[in-house]
Amino acid sequence: MSKSLTWRGAIALFAVLAALVYLVPSITDEVPVWWSSILPKDKIHLGLDLQGGMHLVLEVQAQKAIESHLERVVDEMKGDLRKDKIRYISLKRKGLDGVMITLMRLKDETVFRDMVAAGYPDFSVESMPEQHGKPVFQLVLDPNAKTHIMKMALEQALETIRNRVDQFGVSEPDIRPQENHRLLIQLPGIKDPKRAVALIGKTALLEFKLVDEENSVEEALKGNIPPGDEILYQVSVDPKTGHERKTPYLLKKRTALTGEYLTDARVQIDSRYNEPYVSISFDARGARLFEQVTGQNIKKRLAIVLDGKINSAPVIQDKISGGKAQITGRYTTDEARDLAIVLRAGALPAPVKIIEERTVGPSLGKDSIEKGFKSMLIGGIIVILFMMIYYGFSGVIADLALLLNILFIMAGLAFFSATLTLPGIAGIILTIGMSVDANVLIFERIREEIRLGKTPRTAIDGGYSKALVTILDAQLTTLIVALVLFQFGTGPVRGFAVTLSIGIIASLFTAIFLTRIIFDYLYVKRNMKKLSI
Repeated sequence: MSKSLTWRGAIALFAVLAALVYLVPSITDEVPVWWSSILPKDKIHLGLDLQGGMHLVLEVQAQKAIESHLERVVDEMKGDLRKDKIRYISLKRKGLDGVMITLMRLKDETVFRDMVAAGYPDFSVESMPEQHGKPVFQLVLDPNAKTHIMKMALEQALETIRNRVDQFGVSEPDIRPQENHRLLIQLPGIKDPKRAVALIGKTALLEFKLVDEENSVEEALKGNIPPGDEILYQVSVDPKTGHERKTPYLLKKRTALTGEYLTDARVQIDSRYNEPYVSISFDARGARLFEQVTGQNIKKRLAIVLDGKINSAPVIQDKISGGKAQITGRYTTDEARDLAIVLRAGALPAPVKIIEERTVGPSLGKDSIEKGFKSMLIGGIIVILFMMIYYGFSGVIADLALLLNILFIMAGLAFFSATLTLPGIAGIILTIGMSVDANVLIFERIREEIRLGKTPRTAIDGGYSKALVTILDAQLTTLIVALVLFQFGTGPVRGFAVTLSIGIIASLFTAIFLTRIIFDYLYVKRNMKKLSI
């Protein structure tokens, strides 16, 4: 028994010391430099309802992802048609249903159908009424493929936004999908909400397009836009007057290169003008394409387009190899940093629309913390006094277990880098009552054993053994419910489930293991004769 008690005491002491170590970063920010390299540095993070922040609901316009998919299919199909020598009059997207094509020769129908079956399995070919004696076909996109594209757009948008938020530096963001292609985003402790919204909502579609210098932009503005061209604008703002100026450019619609080949984007400072710019790097394939585009268009202008707006349109002086380029403009340091973040994180697969935006002030969180702490303190004091009065010295042991239980809950939050929310405080308060419930069951069993005339040592053994099954049954069923709440609940419910789950595990450890160590030490090792219970 003595050897067993020593080992159990060592385990209990280690658990208490580990809990204290995990709580140090949450208690003070002034930890030694060596601490983070050796000891845990994670702290308890406060949720949106406690420290304030931003609550956003975004709708991913997933239909745009279908449009983009169909546009890519049109571009790919043009190459396949040329490869199979199938001549066509027109090829264009038809809404969200599919692609419409008009062939020049009826004899190409069989080859065309074979091409679609081999290379475009998500499409079915339907014959349409002829136009001017020319065969017309519609490639209809399969409904399951549409659903998959929209689902992937939502998942990719979630991952992209999460990467942006992580690089922005928000601790413990809560980003989760909802119904109807929506995303719930909660950013606790955010200091600049407008900047965060701009960063999250930016599509960040980077394109490189050649400027059409053979045709007049003035004529295009009058409505005479050449086939295969489009008009985009470069917007510049005078930093002194704030006046916005739009410069129109006539560009080739065909994209020479996109940002999908980017591997890195970093903020650099121009040594000549002392202004920030974004340096970008391409992967091997992107570098080859960029070298090819610049080599074939020397002395021509290449526009850098971001989300449909021209960033700059420099003249290509020479073939650019090495896969590096610069995006310049009158950026502030924060603007250049945010642009680098969204380029590194990648473009959103579809635009997002802000459905709901709320900013929670820190004063509300401070008030919530004070009231929550006050309620926890009052509830704890009442429970502690009741246990001391009703169970005497045994109640003091239960109270010690209760205090250690709260210590383990807070350390558990730090260990898992969990977020403490207002419902989480409610979970802690509930755990205060549940943690002594196990001791109440044990103490009542011990009282029954004493009434039967058993010695304190025998009564303690009987009380713990007989109450164990009941305690495990009650606590484990509650733990299962808490885990279900955590798995399927939303933010506030999950916050409650986290503290409740950790609290149940901690209460089992303190009520069954720690209090038994104290009783064994007093009534077995020290051989106390009178049991105060």
